[in-house]
Amino acid sequence: MSVEYASQVDSVAEDSIVGDGAGGSDAVGSATVQSAPANASGYPSSLVGTSVVTLDDISTSQISELLHRAQYIDAHRKTVAHTCDGRVLATLFYEPSTRTRLSFETAMLRLGGQVIGFAGAQLSSVSKGESISDTLKTVSNYVDVVAIRHPKEGAALVASRAASVPVINAGDGGHMHPTQTLADLATLQSRFGRIQNLTVGLCGDLTFGRTVHSLIETLCRFGNVNFVLISPDELKTPQYVLDRINATPTCSYVEMSDLAEGIGDLDVLYMTRVQKERFFNEDDYLRLRDTYILDADKMRLAKPDMAVLHPLPRVNEIAVEVDDDPRAAYFEQVKNGMLMRMALESAVIGDELPGYEPLQQKEMRV
Repeated sequence: MSVEYASQVDSVAEDSIVGDGAGGSDAVGSATVQSAPANASGYPSSLVGTSVVTLDDISTSQISELLHRAQYIDAHRKTVAHTCDGRVLATLFYEPSTRTRLSFETAMLRLGGQVIGFAGAQLSSVSKGESISDTLKTVSNYVDVVAIRHPKEGAALVASRAASVPVINAGDGGHMHPTQTLADLATLQSRFGRIQNLTVGLCGDLTFGRTVHSLIETLCRFGNVNFVLISPDELKTPQYVLDRINATPTCSYVEMSDLAEGIGDLDVLYMTRVQKERFFNEDDYLRLRDTYILDADKMRLAKPDMAVLHPLPRVNEIAVEVDDDPRAAYFEQVKNGMLMRMALESAVIGDELPGYEPLQQKEMRV
C-alpha cells in the first residue's frame, strides 16, 4: 500500500462519515487483498473469505484462475445458475453508478443469489451520520458479500476492516476500481487467447485515467507487453507508471501525440475520456476534450483484428459509427465485467461452480 493511499485511508477512518463529492467513475487503481488461504482441495489460488480492495496483492495465478473461472461461467450459464442459492450480496453505492452497480447485482442474480443495498448516500443511514464502519458491521449480519462504491479514496479498505464478510471494491473515489481491470483482462483473453505478447496502445487522458494506470501495472506483472502511450503533453503518463514499465525487463513503451501515426502497429487500442471532474480549469478541459476522436477513417489505418477497448462512459472520443466495427470491444467489456464479477463473487464466498475444474488442477492433468 502506498504512503499516499495509507494517509487517505487514515483520513476516512478518522471521520468515518460519508462526505459530499464526486469520485471519477473511470478511476481504477492497482489493488490489495487479504492473504488468501488454500481451499479444501489445497489450491493456493483460492480467494475464499478475502476482501478484494486492490489488485496489488492478488497473485498472477489467482488472476489467471478468475479468468478461467469466468470463461467456464460463460460457457455453462445454466449449469452455474444455482451456485449461490441462498446467498445475499449487498451493493452499498454511496455515489451514482449505472454499469458497475447493475453488473455486480446481475452477477449475483445469475448465480442464484439475492441482492440488497442502496444507490446513493441519501438513501442510507449515512444521511443520519452513521459511519462507514458501523454500516459495514451492521450489513455484515445480513449478507455473504459486499460490493462498495464510495467517493472517498480509502473507503473500501476501511469497509473491509470493519466487515465480517468479504468486501469487493467497486470504486473508491479516483483511486481504485479493480474489477474494471479484471474486465479489461478478460476482454483481451477473449479476443486474443492471451494477455501477453501484445502491443497495447492507451490513448487520451493518461494523467488522470486510473483505469490506464491499473491496466499497465497488472499487464507488467504478467510481462511481455509493448505499450504505446498516446496523449497531449498536458495529459501524459505519470512518471511512476513509466517507472513501473521500465522496471519490467520484458515490457517497453513509446510516447507519442498522434493517434493516426501509431494506430497501425497496435493489437489493442484502449481509449479513455478526458475526465472533466479532474480539471480545476474548465477552459483546459474544453481545449483538450476533443484531442482524440476515433472514427472510421482512423480505423481504416488499424490492423484487421485490432481490439478497441474503453472503460465507459464515453463522451465523444469514439464516434458512434465505430460501434458496428467488429473490432469494437467496449460493449463486450461490459459483458466480461459481469462474468468476472460472477467469478469473483462466487470465489470469495467459497461456492463451487458445478462441474468446474480449477485451472491449476487442469494444468497438472495435462
